[in-house]
Amino acid sequence: MSNQKRDVLLIVDDDTVNRGILEQIFQADYTIAEAEDGPSGLRRILEAPDQLCAVLLDVVMPGMDGLEVLRRLYREQLPDRLPIFLITAEASDSVLREAYSLGVMDVISKPVVPYVVHRRVKSVIELFQARRRLSRTVESQRERLLRQAEEIIDLNQGMVEALAAAIEFRSEESGDHVRRIHDITKCLLSETELGRGLDRRAVEEIALASILHDVGKIAVPDAILNKPGRLTAEEFEIMKSHTVQGAALLNRIPQLRRHRACRYAVDIARHHHERWDGRGYPDGLKGDEISLWAQVVSLADVYDALSCKRVYKDAFPREQVLEMIRDGACGVFNPELLRCFFMVEEKLSRIYQKEEFS
Repeated sequence: MSNQKRDVLLIVDDDTVNRGILEQIFQADYTIAEAEDGPSGLRRILEAPDQLCAVLLDVVMPGMDGLEVLRRLYREQLPDRLPIFLITAEASDSVLREAYSLGVMDVISKPVVPYVVHRRVKSVIELFQARRRLSRTVESQRERLLRQAEEIIDLNQGMVEALAAAIEFRSEESGDHVRRIHDITKCLLSETELGRGLDRRAVEEIALASILHDVGKIAVPDAILNKPGRLTAEEFEIMKSHTVQGAALLNRIPQLRRHRACRYAVDIARHHHERWDGRGYPDGLKGDEISLWAQVVSLADVYDALSCKRVYKDAFPREQVLEMIRDGACGVFNPELLRCFFMVEEKLSRIYQKEEFS
């Protein structure tokens, strides 16, 4: 093995003879680097600590002694990752106590016994190297598992979005409806007081769940789903069933049940047509009986429906949309929800102006 590939062992000692003795002991196993005083040794260590496999540090040196070098290294937390050995002829109790408290790996007395010091130092170096290899392996496995988890999350989200988009296409819409519902929901929960108490992850999960709000429409016949005119009372009852059907469908998908967004998705699918005054469906929930996320998606759905062309109507002008929502023409909403909605509505309106939504 060439010197370039071997680990570097640094000897810090002001005595040329001592450095020569230690070099003879270790030169067959390591590339030897030398420093003749404390300051130069400290600089060499701090410049590239990861290139060193160990440091042999003399205690008694003029100017900056070995203990002062060790104190500096301790402040940099280097003894945790680089084995440091004190070489001293004065191994008093106070020196030993301070050295070990500063993280020194071992204290070797002078004059050194070559085969003893070789074995003690080499064993520790091999232990540190094995620990580094294990740490790198663990880190590599952790990164691999994180990549796999991200891939699974992306796959799950892609499946959710594809399912939601399929419903929109079936109802002769572009599929942009679910994207807009996602963005409106996220904005209301992340940029107003409505999301107080929800962390970023919960907001992301609710926004993802929102795109499945109409998944139950898969059970509604095309003739009703795409009817251009007004629905009969019987047809409207069938249309209303998409809430119950959607919640039931989501509960029957095992893979989705393992997704953190599932609990939000099931609740939203069933309750996004409930109203604050209790006149919604399917369960006639009233006030705070309706979850916050179902209320938010409910308003987002109405806002989007009024703002866009559908098979049964043209898009309404923005001013008329806001007036209808404010006056309760499409059902009564939580006053606090409306207050927050009108705070950010100008930003939301950019979605429909083909401007960037951030």
